[in-house]
Amino acid sequence: MTTPESVLPRQRDLYYGGGWHRPHGGHAETINPATGESLGRCADADATDVDAAVQAARAGFETWRRTKPLERARLMREVGAVLRRHADELAMIDALNCGNPVKEMRSDAVVAAAAFDYCAGLVTEVKGETIPMGEGVLNLSLREPYGVVGRIVAYNHPLMFVAGKIAPAIAVGNSVIMKPPHQAPLSAYRFMELIDGLLPPGVVNVLSCGRAGSEALVHHPDVPRLSLIGSVPTGRAIARAAAERLKHVTLELGGKNACVIYPDADLEKAAKAAVDGMNFTWCGQSCGSTSRLFVHEAVYDQVLARVLERVKHYRPGLPTEPDTTMGAIVSREQLDKILGYIEIAKNEGATLAWGGKRPDDPRLARGFFVEPTIFTDVTPQMRIANEEVFGPVLSVLRWHDEDALWDAVNRVEYGLTGSIWTTSLAAAHRASARMQAGFVWVNHVSSHFLGASFGGVKQSGIGREEGLDELYSFTQGKNVHIVL
Repeated sequence: MTTPESVLPRQRDLYYGGGWHRPHGGHAETINPATGESLGRCADADATDVDAAVQAARAGFETWRRTKPLERARLMREVGAVLRRHADELAMIDALNCGNPVKEMRSDAVVAAAAFDYCAGLVTEVKGETIPMGEGVLNLSLREPYGVVGRIVAYNHPLMFVAGKIAPAIAVGNSVIMKPPHQAPLSAYRFMELIDGLLPPGVVNVLSCGRAGSEALVHHPDVPRLSLIGSVPTGRAIARAAAERLKHVTLELGGKNACVIYPDADLEKAAKAAVDGMNFTWCGQSCGSTSRLFVHEAVYDQVLARVLERVKHYRPGLPTEPDTTMGAIVSREQLDKILGYIEIAKNEGATLAWGGKRPDDPRLARGFFVEPTIFTDVTPQMRIANEEVFGPVLSVLRWHDEDALWDAVNRVEYGLTGSIWTTSLAAAHRASARMQAGFVWVNHVSSHFLGASFGGVKQSGIGREEGLDELYSFTQGKNVHIVL
């Protein structure tokens, strides 16, 4: 009989240099957040393991950098094909290990495959230029890989981040060490089982670890390029460590994103977007969630009624069941943090309009679940209007004066995404100019578009991903001046 657990990877050790290695740092438990039960022990790399992996990645880089671009592209497309063929089992692994619904996780594998295809198609576009210098002289610029790249990713989309973020780094000739989320490393192991032997040894390496291993990777002198998808405190810590050796970093960090509804908006679509933008499917555990909803007072009651009706679609359930619309929180620690913010909001005077507690379903009693939660009567000074909860908590704020609106929207330290709803072209341009965010939707929400660079301003990050900018960011420039 086939069970969800039957898809779990057999390998639980470290993968580097084209093979599996027992970790010097030992093993740590990983769990199913929907049941609280163990899914087995997984490698927990320490500094010794990190150094061994870096040396293997350096050797892999020397081979890979000499591999012709079109051959790199061919192999990358094969990786993408593997992801598509095994999308269902990879989705089930993530559903078991990170708590997101299996139906949604299948698209994560497809997105990762698309990243490999996209980057493979651009390998010949990473070009330099020639500069006129007069007769008898040739001056040209080149783009070259850094060498070993360290990429640390978050737990909300484990497979999509681990697999997809490999693509831009290796497309331009780097080798890469991926650090999967310590809460949910299992899909990374299975991914490496599936592509084992497809790429030259040392090109792609996976180290599961906690804080000690992560710090060793960040500080290692032979890893000149780092990237993080994670929290602002972690990003700041990496930036400080990177500064010691002038390492190049990309940081895709948190958000406290706004959805702004003007009185002339299509209210049905805007209300749907207000709910969809929260990413309740994966419990609001998304840096791009529009967790602050600003509604003009003239349409406030109409929008709120529609929002409260639409949120009924999201009911916590077992992530492995195909009809589940909302999964589990990744860990007990994160659940406690979310429930703590709900109590803070009540104590500060916000009105609980929906949810706000653990579900009553006895099947979910041992898991880390919380209902979709909506607060009204929220003011810009409240903590839930300023701090990233990273959970299914939507704050609804009323506005009437446009200048005061944008003061409230932009007062937070974050600036990742934002959504604006209006049928006025003038208002759309005015609002998108005033919104301090790196990625803005107008009459749309949530979607990312391959080729459209994604990233934040202020404390939401440094650099851009998902487009040509990301590919170029894994290269460094060189100028060559030749006297003929």
